[in-house]
Amino acid sequence: RDPRFASRFWKGFQKAWGTRLKFNTAFYPQTDGQSERTIQTLEDMLRSCALEWTGNWDDYICLVEFAYNNSWHASIKCAPFEMLYGRKCHAPICWNQVGERVIEGPEMIEVTNAKVSVAKEKLKEARTHQKSYADKHRRSLNFQPGDHVFLKVSPAHGVRRFGIKGKLSPR
Repeated sequence: RDPRFASRFWKGFQKAWGTRLKFNTAFYPQTDGQSERTIQTLEDMLRSCALEWTGNWDDYICLVEFAYNNSWHASIKCAPFEMLYGRKCHAPICWNQVGERVIEGPEMIEVTNAKVSVAKEKLKEARTHQKSYADKHRRSLNFQPGDHVFLKVSPAHGVRRFGIKGKLSPR
């Protein structure tokens, strides 16, 4: 709750853009679920790589970050790198095709290709591992026309319309 962000200027700025500045409290990870989810995924990847490569995890963090940023994400339907820059990343795996292999050195490219491939596999393993945790609490519901169901109405958010997310529904 830094006074620089709670000042009259920022309140007016947020109001002019039609947004709200939400503050969170330190040491309460519930305040930002998306960041916590990303951190959990990266931790799982690093843990897998540390077990696979038996070394110091900080030696591999750049490769894990590279694999994460260049892997397909279901939420945005593309890789984060591609979303940010509007093009696919030219990974070391593609260097062979371009012809830079002679410039960079064959050994370095082979080692990097192997490690990036392992990091991508570990990302897939982490994704399936996390999906299995989420699926434990999920169940398929089948409704037929004429079935009666209960609708939860939250006083804070009102009735949620179909197709509109809770935070985007009218207040």
